[in-house]
Amino acid sequence: MHPMDTLGDPVRRRLVELLADGRRPAGELAAAVGAEFGISQPATSRHLRVLREAGVVEAEVRGPVRLYAVRPEPLDEIATWVDDVRRFWSTRLDALDTEIARGRRAAGGRPVGKDPR
Repeated sequence: MHPMDTLGDPVRRRLVELLADGRRPAGELAAAVGAEFGISQPATSRHLRVLREAGVVEAEVRGPVRLYAVRPEPLDEIATWVDDVRRFWSTRLDALDTEIARGRRAAGGRPVGKDPR
């Protein structure tokens, strides 16, 4: 599964948000999303497994505790994609702004498309 696909689920997005500040134990994550979304610890574990298999998070076992952390590389890949899309639309929206300004100047300052009566 592609990292972006894994973040389509609100529980998985929330898990990544919770991990933004650093490593957290699975039990703490399960308690947080359990309270927020009303899901069980096994359901949280399944979400964490999906994130782990997609490479979005990594797990470190320390005795009986499994600590999770976000891996930056998949999020960097998503950020690059978002920047590319934003750049595409920003260029087009800037061109639209230019055309609107030209239309206003041509209309003598009146709003474009409005009947002057």
